[in-house]
Amino acid sequence: MTTTYAPVGGLGADEPRARFHDLVAAEWIKLRSLRSTWIAYGATALAVIAFNAGTAFDTYNYWPERSAANRAGYVRAGIPLQEAFTANSAMVMMLALGAIGALAIIGEYSTGSIRTTFAAVPDRRSVMAAKTVVVAAVATVVGSIVAGASFGLTQAILDVRDAGISISYPGALRVVVASALLAPVCAVVGMAIGAVIRRTTATMIAAVAVILVLPIVFTEGRHWSAVAGHATLYQAWLRLVEVGPRQTDFPWTTGGAWTVYAVWALTAAVLAVTSAQRRDP
Repeated sequence: MTTTYAPVGGLGADEPRARFHDLVAAEWIKLRSLRSTWIAYGATALAVIAFNAGTAFDTYNYWPERSAANRAGYVRAGIPLQEAFTANSAMVMMLALGAIGALAIIGEYSTGSIRTTFAAVPDRRSVMAAKTVVVAAVATVVGSIVAGASFGLTQAILDVRDAGISISYPGALRVVVASALLAPVCAVVGMAIGAVIRRTTATMIAAVAVILVLPIVFTEGRHWSAVAGHATLYQAWLRLVEVGPRQTDFPWTTGGAWTVYAVWALTAAVLAVTSAQRRDP
């Protein structure tokens, strides 16, 4: 691949600026050339799928001990959907993808290679935009594979007990899509935090606080706290995957939860792209 860059220091004034798809291709080469990236994605995928499959296997294992009435109401209550992607597995994926997204940028800042990148391409916003596109795209693919595999495997295990459901079951597709999109949103959020803080330890602490601690701090007890909690990613995911009407004093819609996803993703992307322009590497 041949890539042309914008002139630096007045040299090569006739050379064209780097095209955005060239920058995306360069960032993709950076990402796929790092073995640690694929190890991290692979370990995360296996852990999440294992969490979900383990929950389904517990149901399979103890199914004979359930009463006839309990078995009859199992699918009707939507429990197979809850086991298709569990809350524990969602937390693991959120934290892992947030860390992977953060490392995609702070790794370059820690080694100083970001200076070389910005020297070759002075248009920092374009560089960061390309990096954001690549991180989001890869995380989307990984999230889709994990969510799809989790659903297929858990329902295959449950189906042995005639308790599994298909993707056409009401709410099943929403669970898979919401769980899959959790990956790219968290990855971009982690990247934005890393672009602002630029220190590994501080970034990881901030990512855990934003992704995991905030949703726990805000409860449904008061209106302001419920609204703040609804604006967090984890609670938005819970709203999208819940089965049946929710018993709460402050209900909200699935449309509102999808909006939370979109706002977090767009805000994080803008922050990641503009942070490099405002500060020196």
